[in-house]
Amino acid sequence: MNQSYEPISVCSVQKAVVLVYLQKADIISTADGKVLRSINSTFPFPSVIRLGQYKRIPYKNIILSRKNILRRDGHRCQYCGTSTPPITVDHIIPKSRGGADTWENLVAACIRCNNVKDDRTPEKAGMRLRSTPRRPSHVTFLVHSVNAVDDRWRPYLFME
Repeated sequence: MNQSYEPISVCSVQKAVVLVYLQKADIISTADGKVLRSINSTFPFPSVIRLGQYKRIPYKNIILSRKNILRRDGHRCQYCGTSTPPITVDHIIPKSRGGADTWENLVAACIRCNNVKDDRTPEKAGMRLRSTPRRPSHVTFLVHSVNAVDDRWRPYLFME
C-alpha cells in the first residue's frame, strides 16, 4: 500500500521483507504464527505493508478488451449467472441500434442468453442484468491477479 493506505500492488514476501528491512515500508498486518528466520534474526511474515514515503502512481487506465470484460464480470453470464463455457461478450444496446464499445455497454453472456437476446435491448427481450456494468478500478484487477484474497487484505481493498 501507498503511505495513504491506497492499494498499489501485490508483491512477493521477499520484496516486502527487503522493503521493511531497509525501512522503506512498515508492516501493517502479519501472517498469524509465521516467521522468517535468518542465522541471527527472526522477522514477522508480512501480509500487508505500507510504504514509508508517498509514491505518486500514474493513473492506471484499464484497456477495454474482451479478456478484461470477462475478468470484470468474473467469467459469469450477466443475464442468467452461469459460468459454463463458452462465455461471450454482449452489447447491452446492440451496435445496430447505436450501442458503443464501452465498459458500460458490454457484459459477459453465455451463448444461450446472447442468442435469446438477439438484436434487442434486455428490456425488449424480457431479460434483466444481474449487475450494472461499470469501468473497473485497478483494485478490481488487483484482486483478480491473486488466486485468493487474504482476509487481512479486505479492509484495505475496500471489500468490507
